[in-house]
Amino acid sequence: MADRVENTDPKRRAKMVTRIIIALLYAAAGVLHLVSPQPFLSITPGWVPYPDAVVALTGIAELLGAVALAQPFSPRLVHWGAWGLAAYAVCVFPANINHFAMDMAREDGGAGLAYHLPRMVAQPLLVALTLWAGNVRVGRGRREDPPTP
Repeated sequence: MADRVENTDPKRRAKMVTRIIIALLYAAAGVLHLVSPQPFLSITPGWVPYPDAVVALTGIAELLGAVALAQPFSPRLVHWGAWGLAAYAVCVFPANINHFAMDMAREDGGAGLAYHLPRMVAQPLLVALTLWAGNVRVGRGRREDPPTP
C-alpha cells in the first residue's frame, strides 16, 4: 500500500516524467553524435584536441547518462547519471558559445539570435532540471540518499 501512495506523489511523478524526457533527448543527441558527427564537429572549438574522438566520446557519454537517468532500478545510478549529464552539459557549453559566435559572424547571421539566445538560456536550465529530476541536492550539507524511484 505504501508503494502505491508513493507512486501517486505528484512531485515524484513529475521528476520521473522529467527524467524520462531528458533521457530521451540525451539519447537522441548521443545517437546523432555517433551516426552524424559532422554538425558537432563543425561547432567544436579549434582548441579541442582530437575532435573526432571527442565528438564520439560525447555521444557515448550522452547515451550512458541517458540510460543511468532513465532506469528505475537504482536510485544511486539515477543520481550519478544526473550528475554526469549536468557536468556534460557544462563541459559542452563552449561549443555552443563557439557556434553562436561563428554563426553571428556570418554575413547572413546564420541561425540568428532567435535560435541562439534561447539555446544559451536553455543549457543552464537543462543542467538545473537534470539535477532536480535526478534528486541531486546541490549546496549545503550532506547529500541524502535519493529515494527509490
